[in-house]
Amino acid sequence: MSKRLLIYFIILSLIPVAVKGQEVVIGLQSNKQLAGEKDKSAVRPIAKGAVLELPFFDDFSGHSPSTNSKYWLDKYVFINNTFSQQQITKGVASFDALDNAGVLYENLSPTGFMADHLTSNPINLNYLPADNIWLSFYYEPGGLSDMPEARDSLTLQFFAPTENKWYSVWRAPGGLTTRFKPVIIKIDKTRFLKSGFQFRFINYASITSSQNDPSMIGNCDIWNIDYVMLDRNRNAGDTINADVAFRLPLRSLLKNYEAMPWNQFNQVYLQEMGSSIPVNYRNNDTITRNVTRFFEIRDVYKNEQSHFFSGGATNVPPQANISYNANLVYTYNSSNTDSALFRVTCTLKTDEFDVKENDTLVYNQKFANYFAYDDGSAEAGYGINGLGSRNAMLAYRFRSYMQDTLRAIQICFNDSYMNANKRAFDLMVWGDNNGIPGDVLYTVEEVMVEKIGGVNSFYTYRLPDGVPVNNIFYIGWRQRSETFLNAGVDFNTPNKGRQFYWLNGNWIQSQVDGSVMIRPIVGKRIRTTSIDDTRFPDRNLIKIWPNPAYDVLNISSNEPIISELSYITITDLNGREVMNVRYSEQLNISALPRGIYIVISNINGKNAGYNRLIITR
Repeated sequence: MSKRLLIYFIILSLIPVAVKGQEVVIGLQSNKQLAGEKDKSAVRPIAKGAVLELPFFDDFSGHSPSTNSKYWLDKYVFINNTFSQQQITKGVASFDALDNAGVLYENLSPTGFMADHLTSNPINLNYLPADNIWLSFYYEPGGLSDMPEARDSLTLQFFAPTENKWYSVWRAPGGLTTRFKPVIIKIDKTRFLKSGFQFRFINYASITSSQNDPSMIGNCDIWNIDYVMLDRNRNAGDTINADVAFRLPLRSLLKNYEAMPWNQFNQVYLQEMGSSIPVNYRNNDTITRNVTRFFEIRDVYKNEQSHFFSGGATNVPPQANISYNANLVYTYNSSNTDSALFRVTCTLKTDEFDVKENDTLVYNQKFANYFAYDDGSAEAGYGINGLGSRNAMLAYRFRSYMQDTLRAIQICFNDSYMNANKRAFDLMVWGDNNGIPGDVLYTVEEVMVEKIGGVNSFYTYRLPDGVPVNNIFYIGWRQRSETFLNAGVDFNTPNKGRQFYWLNGNWIQSQVDGSVMIRPIVGKRIRTTSIDDTRFPDRNLIKIWPNPAYDVLNISSNEPIISELSYITITDLNGREVMNVRYSEQLNISALPRGIYIVISNINGKNAGYNRLIITR
């Protein structure tokens, strides 16, 4: 820790603070999806003499958490589709106070510090001012996370190659704007019109100065950018994109859960299965565009299509956000008895000139041995903090549709600055009392806050004796101190009304509009391994090696490959897609954290199998 920050904590610790116990939501202390990058350089090497030619375009619709090396020199920012709800296309680049390894910058301070960079690769701008070269982009402060304060900023700089110097050309201060705004800047100065030109965005952030508890120091001052375009023959009004694109991520097709046990779903499939596939897309053009919607559901374990239908064609007005519920007459069905995995794919058929990378959404519906309200990705940290919060409790309501046994409780605890939340708490299970937690059914005293690395950052707390459950039950914790425990909260899956907290003798409905990342595991006694028992076919049309892998994955197939029709998809054990690329004999997987993944191959338009992949560091 820097001397400056240490002095800051010492001074604050001498100031008496009297804050009553309350729910608190703070920024993350780390980003699990970027874990494992610390030992790698955040800046990629540039090949000698290599420059990009115009046009330059990236809407961040890829699936990797890191930037696309084709366009960007560094990998500080986080590519995602969960930190904003106002994006014009799926995928944004998020600037925050976390470095390329997903941990808080070491130079953080309450007075301000330089945080993330997003730097383009060198570009050939050897043109004349009359060629009308403009750079445009969209930016949004805050999004679903912390809003930058007035002293914070997002800055754009241009690089003059012959001077070897950066110039600041644009700046946006923090404030109350909560939507994306377009920006377009003309590049006509001769110092920039050279081969080797670059541009970069930098965010300047500042941690809060109102807390004296290191566990409350978290990620802050978020900026999102989208749809970066640099080209010639443009004008000042050329901020409109002739593009129809998906915006928001696809969610579970179940009515109540993101994931649930397969045997429980089979008991109530008519009750739990949703009647539509909700999608959100946008016409970013100035004219009405015609769009056809297609939907496919595929049984991944059986490698076959389960359902396919068209949502028909429709005319989309200019600049319109469309929320469409595709009528679904289908119920997940598989011969598997213990688990199932279905891949839901939604596609937009648009004009030939339309950008195609943002016209497909994929969601993996997983059925295993647990219930989940969250999507596995935390946008913030949750806890109960302040005076009177010793013995405070958090309870989350679940429903078992059959007589079952609660075997374990999974909780995603975030990293805390200086490990300040490394405290003991009591694990709790309650029955129901007319819609609020009732009698205590089970408790395990003095368990520790534990965290594990990788994308799937849930720690499993086993219940050795098991707890019989049927219908409504609650799981959660009781604090043994006033320390902020800092559990992950997912803002993309609002589940208000199911979460409660206890203070001063009363149960209170939570006011947090999101899902605290806590999950009950039910069913058979849990085996000692932490690896899911995903079943794989005996034969695959592709082979992958090495396995375990480090940075590079080799792929081979005995069939001739039509590259335009062949894809490789990698998902984590939560069923979330983390990479989707065209078939290649070698994949760069250095952006993926260590952990266990599923590699799904689609060769020449047909499913060719799937493999378990282990990534080590």
